[in-house]
Amino acid sequence: MGSDKILAAEGICKSYEIAGSKRAEVLKGLSIDIGKGELVALMGPSGAGKSTLLHILGSLDSPDKGKVVLNINGKEFDYSLVSKEELTLLRNKHIGFVFQFHHLLPEFSALENIMMPALIGGSSYKEAQTKASELALIVGINEQVHQKPSELSGGEQQRTAIARALINE
Repeated sequence: MGSDKILAAEGICKSYEIAGSKRAEVLKGLSIDIGKGELVALMGPSGAGKSTLLHILGSLDSPDKGKVVLNINGKEFDYSLVSKEELTLLRNKHIGFVFQFHHLLPEFSALENIMMPALIGGSSYKEAQTKASELALIVGINEQVHQKPSELSGGEQQRTAIARALINE
């Protein structure tokens, strides 16, 4: 993989059992390269495999065939060749997720929710708080950082989730 690519997937296949012994092929040999700073949109009808692909690229699921390689500062990590523990560390430190449902922790403030991945990734409390405050300002929720998710609008909850996904860059 070239140094300008941050993520490469090659020959990704994934199928699911649907009725007894029947299988539904969702991904059939899909390949994609994503460059640093590149924006990618996945579009297609329900059931086309968009979420399945994102779960595989984000290391939440494994393909039946094919490989995914993540490039972090010039060092390549083939998901199929690293241990589950190392994959978990990579995911916690280098991969951010924004799900359709935000999955914010209800007992924590918006700021604490944003800070959580940084703290899990080994940042100090002060570093995490500073970075989370900067991100809250960027996504436009700096006035709501001390509110719990139940006190935020749907859009504010989603922006909190976006900031949380970006905190470990």
